Formats: sequence, C-alpha cells, structure tokens
Amino acid sequence: MSAAQSVKPGTLHGVGLGPGDPDLMTVRARRLLEGARHVAYFRKAGRKGHALTIAEDFLPKDAIHFPMEYPVTTEIPLGDPRYNEALSEFYAQVTMHLRALLISGEDVVVPCEGDPFFYGSFMHIYERLKDVVPVEVTPAVTGMSAAWTASGHPITWGDDVLTVLMATLPEEVLTARMRDADALVVMKIGRNMAKVRTALRAAGLYDRAWLVEYASQEGQTVQRLRDAGEGITPYFSIVLVHGQGRRP
Repeated sequence: MSAAQSVKPGTLHGVGLGPGDPDLMTVRARRLLEGARHVAYFRKAGRKGHALTIAEDFLPKDAIHFPMEYPVTTEIPLGDPRYNEALSEFYAQVTMHLRALLISGEDVVVPCEGDPFFYGSFMHIYERLKDVVPVEVTPAVTGMSAAWTASGHPITWGDDVLTVLMATLPEEVLTARMRDADALVVMKIGRNMAKVRTALRAAGLYDRAWLVEYASQEGQTVQRLRDAGEGITPYFSIVLVHGQGRRP
C-alpha cells in the first residue's frame, strides 16, 4: 500500500449557522468553526457572503478560505435550461476541489445559513460526496422558526398542517397550495412579492399575513403584510400566516 493510499480521508462538515444571530448558533457549530483549518462557503460573486458574515468571528485567523461563487442567481430565469446547466457545472467544479482536499486527509467546514438540509446549497455537495468521504451535518435553527418567533405568535395549534412554499412557484400553484394550508410560510420572496400578494388575496389569506424581514438579524422588521410597502423585499424575508387550530 502506498503512502497516498494509507491516508485517512478527512471529514466534510456541513455546519448550520442558524438564522443569523450568533447567539442562536449551536455549541457544536461554534466548536467546528473555531477548529476549522479549511473553510468553504457559498457567496454571490463580488459579495462577502452571508454565511461568512455570520461565521467569520469564530474562525481561526489562519483558516484557509475557499469561496464558492455562484455563476448565476437571478440573471437567468429558473425555468431556463441554462440555469440548471450552469449550476450543475458549478457544483461539479467546487466538489472536485473539496474532494481533493478531503481525500488528502484534510477536514473541511462548510458554514451554511439556516439548516444545511433545509433548501440549502450544501445539499448539492452532500449528495455528490456522501458516498466518497465521511460527511457530517450539524443541524440548526431555521430562518422560518426565527421569523414566526419574531412575530410573537405560535405558527401552529393543535392539528394544524404547516405548509412551506417557495415564492418562485407559479401563481396558480401558490394559490392552490395556500387555499389548502392551515398555517403558511412563504420563502424566497424578493422580486416575487406582487405574485405572493395576489395569491394570498385569491386564497382569502391576505389580511392574516405577516411579513418578517431579517429575522433575528440587525434590521429585523415585523409587520402585517397589508401595512408593508409595495416595493421589492429583501432576500431574507418570510411571509407567515399563523394557524388557527384546536387549542384547550
């Protein structure tokens, strides 16, 4: 057996950072960040990246950084085949880099906004590497949990069914799903707010809807959706409709 073959692969750590407030980070997440030698994080080209913003105060000064910059975000419509093609190539490239580090015996920490297994980019790396090297995932408080906590009202009661929707869905799909919901969370809003408002009105839920921006972060706002302006909302925005189910 060669020296290269005898090297034990490193572990890939997908570390959930929570919704943004460092105080809501788990003890395990903080420990992994503080011990990181290699750290890889997603960001938009030319930006610092939200994950690094949350994690950087806990990272060693000599940690080796690998920023993973998305080739597209909103420049190409989601339904355009080029969107998936560009992202597929991107994930293949970053996975190749991470795989080389891991096979050489290095551990890699990937800090993730929210929970890594809840609509997170880390999932695409996980699926490509989980059968190749050891992978461990540290769960976290989700952004939607921080949002409904910030609203001051429980999101579900009794037997309420919670529905989570992406605002990128077609309007007719949003409307149909909203009509069937007891309690509702709508994510990935941004430029889709007008569509979300229309769907909520059609589903008869508009007057019960709340808008939470930057939950648990600096600049947090909580208000009735009907009282919010008509402009484009920040990416970190969530619309809530609280359940009205059975209670003692």
